Amino acid sequence: MSNEERTSWNQQIIDEFRANAGSVAQFGGKALVLLHHTGAKSGAAYVSPLAGFPTPEGGWVIVASNAGRDNHPAWYHNLQAHPETSIEVPGDDDVRTVKVSARIAGDDERDTLYAEVAAKAPQFGEYQKGTSRRIPIVVLEPAA
Repeated sequence: MSNEERTSWNQQIIDEFRANAGSVAQFGGKALVLLHHTGAKSGAAYVSPLAGFPTPEGGWVIVASNAGRDNHPAWYHNLQAHPETSIEVPGDDDVRTVKVSARIAGDDERDTLYAEVAAKAPQFGEYQKGTSRRIPIVVLEPAA
């Protein structure tokens, strides 16, 4: 998929997410979030639709899988440079925006969270098998 095709596909998902209170048909009701992030080098504003998994503490977990490719997704590097950000999450009748602080899960926490994610969404287990890199888990904690 070219960058132009990926941008168009992402925009369709973003538009459907916002129009339908966070529901996107092609993902069968699976939890998505819209991650807002700032380019590490460019400073440009981006929005990326990602699988998001709520935590008991009121945060979200996202996976820097890049669909099993051998490099981290751009948004991962952007969050390392600019961890204070926001996400759009499904609400009852609309999408709500939540300010969050991103942090990379440490080794033990990552292993626990990755196992939980892969149990809910098995494609993430397949992504890890398909790459030699250790796929990071990013925890998005509500900003104080």
